[in-house]
Amino acid sequence: MKTLLIALSIPLLVVINLAAGSVDIPLADVWCIITGHAVDNEVWLNIVLNTRVPQTLTAMACGAALSVAGLEMQTVFHNPLAGPSVLGVSSSASLGVAFVVLLSGSIGSHVLSPFGMVGNTALVVAAIIGALAVMLLIVWLSRKVEGNATLLIVGVMIGYIATAIIGVLKYFSSEEDIRTYVIWGLGSFARVTGGQVYVFVGLMTVLCPLSLLLIKPLNMLLLGERYAANLGLNIRRARMLIISSAGVLTAVATAYCGPIMFLGLAVPHISRGIFRTADHGILLPGTLLTGISLALACNLVARMPGMEGALPINSVTALIGAPVALTILLKRK
Repeated sequence: MKTLLIALSIPLLVVINLAAGSVDIPLADVWCIITGHAVDNEVWLNIVLNTRVPQTLTAMACGAALSVAGLEMQTVFHNPLAGPSVLGVSSSASLGVAFVVLLSGSIGSHVLSPFGMVGNTALVVAAIIGALAVMLLIVWLSRKVEGNATLLIVGVMIGYIATAIIGVLKYFSSEEDIRTYVIWGLGSFARVTGGQVYVFVGLMTVLCPLSLLLIKPLNMLLLGERYAANLGLNIRRARMLIISSAGVLTAVATAYCGPIMFLGLAVPHISRGIFRTADHGILLPGTLLTGISLALACNLVARMPGMEGALPINSVTALIGAPVALTILLKRK
């Protein structure tokens, strides 16, 4: 019943996201635009098809990916504070973007401004290369080391190294390039436009359902590694697959949307509070749906009706999600 209610909230939030904003569009006209019927107002047609539909699809895909990745990381490391960025994947994606924007001033100031499509593609490629390079290192280490604590420490150190290098690049960069990088670092669901949105959503449509194949090893890891090994689970292989799944989801989401904070950390806790279970057969799909719903709610608040422009999405995710997660955690004691 709870899963059904969350699933039903998603189309409702999608409709509100398409209709509400700085320009309010009647629901009847939104429906005509989506179904391909003619409307008199060309401005509304452009707003819905070229701005709100890509933004809504991006929020759904990003919310699902980061929430699933966060649940996988918390389970494999037995750490309630673990999130998608815990292994330094997000920091490394940011480092890849920093090299493009800060180290190469020509790309930062010329390509990103007049030729936005080319510039966005360069940022996406750089972020994916940076994130996947570190993820491959973490996966390789997961086959070599026994304890999860070592992997956590390595991930934290990688994050510090990436942050330090970014700081050095900022010091030697122009103000315009730094501003471009800071804007990217705020995170946004509105950055993915044109054909990129279909690539991003297509990737997440494939990757998120694949994570459902990990339900059995995730449930076994909840029992403890020794007990799971006695049941026949190959611990190193399972850990490698789970980390790879979470890493790829985080890498792609960060590449397209920037470092979106808090969703991956809070949504798994919110889902546990809602569904009252540790069974990943229920919790993983529930977390995916809850992540989509919360991301859509955050996107709606970020561009509240009647407000020009949009708030940074990271500010909204923290303001909405933190009180909810704290309430649930305190109730569970």
